[in-house]
Amino acid sequence: MDIALLIMGFILMLVGIIGSFLPVLPGPPISWVGLLLLHLTNAVPDDWWFLGITGVIALIIFALDYVIPAIGTKKFGGTKAGMIGTTIGLIVGLLAPIPGGIIIGPFAGAFIGELTAKADNKTALKAAFGSFLGFLTGAFMKFVVSIIFLGLFIGKAWDYKDALFAF
Repeated sequence: MDIALLIMGFILMLVGIIGSFLPVLPGPPISWVGLLLLHLTNAVPDDWWFLGITGVIALIIFALDYVIPAIGTKKFGGTKAGMIGTTIGLIVGLLAPIPGGIIIGPFAGAFIGELTAKADNKTALKAAFGSFLGFLTGAFMKFVVSIIFLGLFIGKAWDYKDALFAF
């Protein structure tokens, strides 16, 4: 059972890293569930302080992911249409076979979103840049936390490798 929990936890770690860039998957909370599964094994002792602190960090990052792009958009004069355009652009950029789609998509989506909200080209470009900057900041923040969680997962698994892999 420990091996199954270890494998499922590791898979969730990888999904969490991917979720750092996909708007439909909350990256750090998924990675945290991977840490939880590791601690549910018989080999790794329960460390509720560790799980509590990392859980709070995951929830704070999850909340900030919604706040930072909005702040970036508002700071650069954007509207809700620009934020919606950023999300749609990200999804299109991920699905379209264009090189750099994950970067071009959110920017183009924010720009088009602002143009549909009756902004002029200069205002739309400025707001699109702010929205794009907010998206990149949030994605980078989620990615860093998910990578740190992966490092913690591997470190804990390595520390208890003898008990985990005792066949």
